[in-house]
Amino acid sequence: MTGVRFWREFDARYRMLASKCPICGRVYFPPRDVCRKCRRASVGKMQRVPLPRKGTVLTHTVVHQAQMGFEAQVPYVLAIVEFEGGVTVVGQVVDCDACDVSIGMEVKPVFRRIREEGEAGVIHYGYKFAPACFPVCATDAPEGAGEGGKAHKGGKG
Repeated sequence: MTGVRFWREFDARYRMLASKCPICGRVYFPPRDVCRKCRRASVGKMQRVPLPRKGTVLTHTVVHQAQMGFEAQVPYVLAIVEFEGGVTVVGQVVDCDACDVSIGMEVKPVFRRIREEGEAGVIHYGYKFAPACFPVCATDAPEGAGEGGKAHKGGKG
């Protein structure tokens, strides 16, 4: 059964909303009510802002031994993605092969199924990351296809 925390984090999870301190300009994801730098001066002043639509892979790893509930997805790629302003977010990289993920790769957040819960089959959705060019990537374009390219190779996600 989903708890109160699920609903409290709804905007951050489904709309990729962060909080920004109007005093120092730091951005936090998930959102915070108090800036770690400005502390008391930021109470009640934090602003909700959307994260940028593209980020960059800082580092990544391929998971072969999954956490309970994610066994069917192995192998899968987890990455630390940095957005403009220095915000870093950990997430799964989908819609490409693990060998295609690299440091410096540009990705975008996408809304995907995370898992099913219990016998009732309640489905939880959330963010993952896909190549910024998905669904069309120039590297997948057949010779002579020009700028149009073709759909990116599908991956787990």
